[in-house]
Amino acid sequence: MSILVMKFGGTSVATLDRIRRAAKRVGREVANGHDVIVIVSAMAGRTNELVGWVEETSPLFDAREYDAVVSSGENVTAGLMALTLQEMDVPARSWQGWQVPVQTTSAHASARIEAIPPENIMAKFAEGMRVAVVAGFQGISPEGRITTLGRGGSDTTAVAFAAAFGAVRCDIYTDVDGVYTTDPRITSKARKLDRISFEEMLELASLGAKVLQTRSVELAMRYKVKLRVLSSFEEPDETAGTLVCAEEDIVESNVVAGVAHSRDEAKLTLTDVEDRPGIAAAIFGPLADAGVNVDMIVQNISEEGMTDMTFSCPVNEVKRAEKAMADAKDRGEIDFGALVADTDVAKVSIVGIGMRSHAGVAAKMFKTLRDEGINIKVITTSEIKVSVLIDRKYMELAVQALHAAFGLDRAA
Repeated sequence: MSILVMKFGGTSVATLDRIRRAAKRVGREVANGHDVIVIVSAMAGRTNELVGWVEETSPLFDAREYDAVVSSGENVTAGLMALTLQEMDVPARSWQGWQVPVQTTSAHASARIEAIPPENIMAKFAEGMRVAVVAGFQGISPEGRITTLGRGGSDTTAVAFAAAFGAVRCDIYTDVDGVYTTDPRITSKARKLDRISFEEMLELASLGAKVLQTRSVELAMRYKVKLRVLSSFEEPDETAGTLVCAEEDIVESNVVAGVAHSRDEAKLTLTDVEDRPGIAAAIFGPLADAGVNVDMIVQNISEEGMTDMTFSCPVNEVKRAEKAMADAKDRGEIDFGALVADTDVAKVSIVGIGMRSHAGVAAKMFKTLRDEGINIKVITTSEIKVSVLIDRKYMELAVQALHAAFGLDRAA
């Protein structure tokens, strides 16, 4: 019997009516001959409510108790989904993370899945259960404590189950009907992609696209799990959603698959830094220790033994970065003139596996931005990506212009 994994996000199970709608989809897959593992998130808004209660109760909370409280939202949804399926005469039961068990690390609120033994659920399938409804986002630590995987962790749970059980596919049901060439809220000409490669989806997810959690795409790519992103609110057919798959499963694609953006960026520049071996380690070591997520890095040309070092990070980590640099300077580990922060920037990126074999993609991007009068502050590239930092006020214009310039409003 083939196993299908179906994951329903918070908006897809926000009310009892939506849970019933999702359950009907599960029932159809059971009727098609699948045993189904359903991964559910908490009902929309519930996790934020639980987090708020924890923070109000204990500002300096115990992370173990935080996980115990916050994970309860998924438990409620799993139980309600199992009850709904039972009312439809579909043999189903709910599973909490510890019952599977979903074995994780001990990093509370940001645990990583280490193993998912399939024996318990497979034994129930053998006894006649057709649907296992599993609470996403949670597991159990080696110490026997409940853990959570961080925001968006239910996506990771779903992909991990698909890998562990050799599922034919992992369907991610959400409030959008697939992966788009860019944010439809920015340009009405954004187009839904029928297929996208793991590599492209990973880049888009890491660069600001909110459709899938980055860790879930990493897992899918590692274990070759076919992902399908589709809407809970539209009737599915053979062409519904977007399939995230291996590059070789895509017959033909545009040079650029999508344009991503992130408005919550900041650019920091350390001026008058001594240009010597080890200076980069002296700067970025303390930043890493402080938990600052550094992205784009540019070092200016050395002049008389001094240089400027520019990097980007999320805007909500600027204060942490400033403190880390000030502390490192006080300890005598580094010396610099000033730390200049620009918190009014945005990152815009183009992504596409076709860039590997096509020259001139970056030049076309830069020319497009020049023609719109948009100045580039920082540039970074990879084999399938070019990212730039620009003034935030030009972000939407840049996305629209690049989307048109690379023909993303047209099918490949």
